[in-house]
Amino acid sequence: MNNHYQNYNPSDVGQINGNIFGLPFDYDSANLIIIPIPWEVTVSYGAGTANAPQRILDASPQLDLFDFDNPDGWKQGLFMIEIPQDMLDKNQYYRQQAATIIQRLEQGKSLNDAPDLTSLLREINQVCDNVNKWLFDKSQQAMNDGKRVAVIGGDHASPLGYMQALAEQYSSYGILHIDAHADLRNAYEGFEFSHASIMYNAMKLPQISKLVQVGLRDICHDEVEMINQSNDRIVAYYDSITKQKLYSGITWIDLCKEIVSHLPEYVYISFDADGLDPKLCSNTGTPVPGGLELEQAYCLIREVVNSGKKIIGFDICEVGDAEWDGNVGARIVLKLANFMDLSNK
Repeated sequence: MNNHYQNYNPSDVGQINGNIFGLPFDYDSANLIIIPIPWEVTVSYGAGTANAPQRILDASPQLDLFDFDNPDGWKQGLFMIEIPQDMLDKNQYYRQQAATIIQRLEQGKSLNDAPDLTSLLREINQVCDNVNKWLFDKSQQAMNDGKRVAVIGGDHASPLGYMQALAEQYSSYGILHIDAHADLRNAYEGFEFSHASIMYNAMKLPQISKLVQVGLRDICHDEVEMINQSNDRIVAYYDSITKQKLYSGITWIDLCKEIVSHLPEYVYISFDADGLDPKLCSNTGTPVPGGLELEQAYCLIREVVNSGKKIIGFDICEVGDAEWDGNVGARIVLKLANFMDLSNK
């Protein structure tokens, strides 16, 4: 614990000081380093999530810091590194390039047709991989400095480099994945690092022993087949089946305990905003009716903490480019940070 907050009053007006929640920490004094990834090159429906780190940062100082699970959670020290402007600029350029590829595919035409787009696809895959490598290096450096790490994404492709860095740190860990989508597509639309392929790519890491998915309600045949053939390495809680159980009188808390029982000792949380009911983040990239209430999601993660498992990292992705979405996103960041702190005490 550091003394950076000796004269800081958490009940005061939130300071707009450049740091998330207006907290009085810098890189050295913080225990949790938040890395923003303003990237959504492969989004296939609604755009804007690349601006989520800024939206969350802008909304964060107006949040009150008292947390019923971890009242002093803010004292762990949270610091968000500067949003990389060059990444945001590249994102805007390559997002437009990717749109021409998506358009071609949606017309049922080949990328080999004139003008040939295959070399452009290779270039986009390369630039996305560079983002992964950048995040891998940044998160590995922070962990080597004794910090915990969290990622605020643009689209859900964002956290892969961090997952890879955790795989170097932990010989085995599981992912609790809250999402409307399974994200188990192999190079969706040709993009190796598509937002729809994040968990397919994560499953290439042998260190990830378990993937437990909650809220799924928009899924393709191939993904269901991959889940069914995974020998329980992937466990899916489909939204419609979960709701049916709730309607029949099974309690959410019992379902949460069952979900958590599938997870190993070390747990990474990957939180896609579209896993929630769309009223909570209506400007997310691919909204789907249904999903979780915010407190349902918190209840689930609380059960991870109550089970004695350790939360080793998290990401929040697909938060929309709107003030309300930024507000909800900021609350999720603070809550997950406090749960992670609690689980490591």
